[in-house]
Amino acid sequence: MLRAALVGVDFGAVDFGASLEELALLARSAGAEPITTITAKRASPDPAYFVGSGKADEIAQAATVDHVDIVIFNHALSPAQQRNLERRLNRRVIDRTSLILDIFAQRAKSHEGKLQVELAQLQHLATRLIRGWTHLERQKGGIGLRGPGETQLETDRRLIGERVKALRARLTKLRKQHETQRRARNRNATFSVSLVGYTNAGKSTLFNTLTKAGVYVANQLFATLDTTSRRLYLNDEVGSVVISDTVGFVRELPHQLVAAFRATLEETIHADLLLHVVDGSSDVRMEQIEQVNDVLREIGADHIPQILVWNKIDAADLQPGVERDEYDKISRVFISARSGAGLDLLRDAIVEAASQGAAQEAAFEATSAPGLSPENEEQDDAAPDFSPENAGESIPTSTHLGPH
Repeated sequence: MLRAALVGVDFGAVDFGASLEELALLARSAGAEPITTITAKRASPDPAYFVGSGKADEIAQAATVDHVDIVIFNHALSPAQQRNLERRLNRRVIDRTSLILDIFAQRAKSHEGKLQVELAQLQHLATRLIRGWTHLERQKGGIGLRGPGETQLETDRRLIGERVKALRARLTKLRKQHETQRRARNRNATFSVSLVGYTNAGKSTLFNTLTKAGVYVANQLFATLDTTSRRLYLNDEVGSVVISDTVGFVRELPHQLVAAFRATLEETIHADLLLHVVDGSSDVRMEQIEQVNDVLREIGADHIPQILVWNKIDAADLQPGVERDEYDKISRVFISARSGAGLDLLRDAIVEAASQGAAQEAAFEATSAPGLSPENEEQDDAAPDFSPENAGESIPTSTHLGPH
């Protein structure tokens, strides 16, 4: 296991301490062991070293004393800053973005997840090619690959560009398949529920408890990156709903990942209800809620009805219960996914939301012109059947987040 030094710069953020604790969890998730943590206070980043030359020398000394293999910054570094730091520290330096990408790469299991992770990695790498290929910038004999007059760096950039184009084309094809699946569910009026929330909030544990799905669960960040959908029978009135377990969010989620995983995250965008799972025992739960809502806004899912699911009440010494807003709609449910406390209240909340959704749709149809256009009828006929016989089976909707 790599010995790591963690570096955090306090620019006045209220959650600086919690962010550093999260960095240690991320490092362990990636396979590194934090040995020492070095902090600093600055008004703004240093253009050359992010932390300033004096602090860089302090980091170098600590890394030597503690026999550190890698230095991990809790911030996004520019390519120049990363290159300067590696020369000054004489060690490998990575930033928060690279760390998260690396975790995602390790955890991605499905074909789609691997494609999305590779796309995000290549987009990140494209800005940092000079780091790995400085010694190859002069002309060399890249037989069969190099174009006329290209340096090695230009060749690498061209090859990365071609690979990015191919990955985007394959992900576009998968996105169309997801749209076909959603049309099938819409045709059958299947109510769709997506679990969202901060990583390690207990989404997969809740998903398993509700659906008996057996999704991998561990007390670590990004334990599972695959999005899995299952049918969940509620009662005779509502019938079954489709519930999806999505990837967890985190502070400063790399934009490359959000963009690359947009096709899979659209399962969230098209949900009828979001169950926003919150770690009720966390001291920074309100900040985590806001981080999740920021990502939901970024992917265009902030308009979807949402119920806060206050999980881990057994660890927070809270009791099962339900809270309603000023419109008498359920806004928060207190549960423990591990012990099962309050799950009956959560099921009732989903039933109530599905019933209200069905009533609103019926009212809308009553005031709308009947019938479909010929184009829409053809599209619906082409959609695959979503039959009750498949209840409990995994619906092919994979989502992964990952780095290298």
